[in-house]
Amino acid sequence: MQLKLGDIARRLDAGLEGDPEITISGVAGLREAGPEDISFLANPRYGPEVSASGAAAIIVGEDFGGSFSGALLRVTDPYAGFLAVLKEIRPQTRPRPAGVHPAAVVHPSAQVHPTVALGACSVVEAGARIGPGSVLWPGVFVGAGATIGCDCELHPGVTVLHDVRLGDRVIVHSGTVLGSDGYGYVSSAAGHEKIPQLGSVVVEDDVEIGANVAIDRGTLEATRIGRGTKIDNLVHIAHNVTIGEHALIVAQVGISGSTRVGSRVVLGGQAGIVGHLEVGDGARVGAQSGVTKSVPANETVSGYPAMNHDRARKLNAHLRRLPGIVDELKRLQARVVELEREREHRGERIR
Repeated sequence: MQLKLGDIARRLDAGLEGDPEITISGVAGLREAGPEDISFLANPRYGPEVSASGAAAIIVGEDFGGSFSGALLRVTDPYAGFLAVLKEIRPQTRPRPAGVHPAAVVHPSAQVHPTVALGACSVVEAGARIGPGSVLWPGVFVGAGATIGCDCELHPGVTVLHDVRLGDRVIVHSGTVLGSDGYGYVSSAAGHEKIPQLGSVVVEDDVEIGANVAIDRGTLEATRIGRGTKIDNLVHIAHNVTIGEHALIVAQVGISGSTRVGSRVVLGGQAGIVGHLEVGDGARVGAQSGVTKSVPANETVSGYPAMNHDRARKLNAHLRRLPGIVDELKRLQARVVELEREREHRGERIR
């Protein structure tokens, strides 16, 4: 699709510095953009690349003070503005399957809405329910008594085990398992006896779950994922965990059992949280952090063990200086020994 720069400016309510008749037919990053592309600057660290960009126009913040030979569109949020333009110029047009593939297997007692699309080798077991407009790509398994809401999309190879409940507009990517048994055993001299995992998993509306994620069912109640939460690839969420609304959980995060994660929490990549803790609303946990105690609401923590981010930065700065400090300490110790020997040689008494 082609758009005039003036039309883009009006749709974004942007301040335009340049020719409104310029035609935009593509979107690209600052380095890759050509003479018919629009780009954006959301992170100040890439500011030096603006002047060298070949883009026809760049979406920038209202306070941008750099130089650029092309057109500028000034908005409050450049990333959101670029996303809006991207959706218009390059709308997603993935083919959507329709109907039930002859190789799909649906139990007679399952309730599948007529508008549902079931791919080849998908399986829907007894008592499961799938709401209007949902798409199950090939190889999806839906266990007995599971519920999938309206307009959901389950990518190839997703496993939704028995009694798991998905809300509306939930997206689950390939290889993810929802409702696997929690890791619970009673140890004795005879070995490790498995604790039955009798709960379920509840995923609320508008959640997106990445590829190869494992979310365990609760021991007695439900592991719960709040509305609007977005989970990246390779995340493990253990039994009885509760995650609030609109949380962001980045790749390879591990959350141990019975931990409560609040709303709008951000967990950076590879962060690990031990069990039975609480991460308050709006808290932020840095990448590769090890959370060993509860985090207050709106606190930012990092490091291992995780602590206030500013304190962790100071500690890391001191640690980087440690080799030099040790060398200086050795030098001072040697000087003290030297001074003591000099005093002894002069016959002075050392207290």
